[in-house]
Amino acid sequence: MRLPRLTPDELDSDQAELYSEIVGGPRSKGPQHFPLSARDGTLNGPFNAFLYAPALSRPLQALGAAIRFETTLTARERETAILIVAARWNSAFERASHEAVGRAAGLTADEMLDVQSGRVPTLIDAHEQAVATATFAIAHGDLDDTGWAAASAYLQAHELVELTTLVGYYAALALQLRVFRVDPAPTTSSA
Repeated sequence: MRLPRLTPDELDSDQAELYSEIVGGPRSKGPQHFPLSARDGTLNGPFNAFLYAPALSRPLQALGAAIRFETTLTARERETAILIVAARWNSAFERASHEAVGRAAGLTADEMLDVQSGRVPTLIDAHEQAVATATFAIAHGDLDDTGWAAASAYLQAHELVELTTLVGYYAALALQLRVFRVDPAPTTSSA
């Protein structure tokens, strides 16, 4: 890891405010499929890096929370899309953490294996399939006119906006996770 893990007692006031928003926000509610923080209070995944630039990271983390908890995509659709982005960017942390969430959302081992192998999985219904196919195209460059027509047959305009935003957000996280060499396995103990 290239950025030292910041403990809560090391944070300045802006960092502490952002920390509170992260640990007190929707990611901390309900089932925890991967640990948000370690025993020493340091944040796992991209969230430790967020603390180094609170002014940029505050809206970024709010966007991530909105994508995870306020979009109209189903949990299966959202997690399939996140895992496609993780596979495209070879993001071990995103893959490991969101496979746990995906399992809880009902994704099968075969569906996740297809994604890991760089294939669009065959999903339950046409709407899920449209999400997966469009995500794959967007993550790999563009949704061309043929892809747009196919996606638009099943997805409404607001869903396509949500989906493109999801791809961009998780691609940005994948880049940060790679550049900062964040451990792919969320830690549960002091590091």
